[in-house]
Amino acid sequence: MFKLVGIFFIGMLISFLGTLPLGSLNVSAMQVAITENVKKAIQFSLGVALVEILYVRLSLQGIDWVVAHQQLFYILQWVTVFLFLVLGVSSLWTARKHDIGGKNLLLNNRMSRFWLGFTMSAVNPVQIPFWFIWSTYLLSNHVLQPTPAYFNTYTVGIGAGTLIGLGVFVFAGKWLLNKLKTSNRAIHIIVGIVFLVSAAIQFYRVLYKPFSLDKGKQPTVAVIDATLPITSGAVLRA
Repeated sequence: MFKLVGIFFIGMLISFLGTLPLGSLNVSAMQVAITENVKKAIQFSLGVALVEILYVRLSLQGIDWVVAHQQLFYILQWVTVFLFLVLGVSSLWTARKHDIGGKNLLLNNRMSRFWLGFTMSAVNPVQIPFWFIWSTYLLSNHVLQPTPAYFNTYTVGIGAGTLIGLGVFVFAGKWLLNKLKTSNRAIHIIVGIVFLVSAAIQFYRVLYKPFSLDKGKQPTVAVIDATLPITSGAVLRA
């Protein structure tokens, strides 16, 4: 029982710390909270967390499927580059127009904020190698056991950590920006810059570090250790 509680908090901690670096998803959650309301930001965060949970389960139990469909993830990586680029330009264009009540392309639609978060998270498949590396590391050190109880507890912990991390941006981010009396134009500029930087990082990954796993080959502990500490691995989830 205590071991299950431990693996819950380990999954939650890794996910929480991985959510804290500025990225497209946490900044988008904060923007939804500021531009619309906290309820919709929570819906957005739930969509993001659900995809995170699905990708974790895929990395734990479906690695053969991942290997067989690497071309799909390659295509999704290019979709992510295009999406981030469009959203970045849209945010900067909205800021340029000085439209106080205006919304960028991300929010200027009637799409459910839950499905918006789900979609934005789903087209970012780099979460899979991030969690595959961490899960293999924990398995190789016998912290995570290959049983349904451990996998389910670990996955729930990851979902909780993602929600808490996004909650920091939704509540603390909104409070801080309101405290600083940041203008709507400044928020659009910040969001636009984050998306453009994310697009550049993703573009670099596609060209020089494409998602690739050779069937039958698992990452060794030495390779995994090279990805630590958490902050270096967290960049994968931006």
